[in-house]
Amino acid sequence: MSLYFFRISTGRYSGAADQPYEFEDRAAAWTEMTEVCANLLGGIARNLKPNAKWSMELLDENKKPVFRISLDGEAVGCKITPR
Repeated sequence: MSLYFFRISTGRYSGAADQPYEFEDRAAAWTEMTEVCANLLGGIARNLKPNAKWSMELLDENKKPVFRISLDGEAVGCKITPR
């Protein structure tokens, strides 16, 4: 079993969990990460502003990134004023 930490980044904010999670292997860690992201994504996408970024990383026990899932909101070829 290996220890992993979740880190969420949005704009200037970035924070890693203090509490480690234990997974059997990297495949199990990836499965859990995708399930957590799936549960969060609707709320995140509804509140995402143009040209904003959101990401979740899974860090190993040394807090080095193992996996990353990112969501980017981009205004392409137009100027949008956020509401």
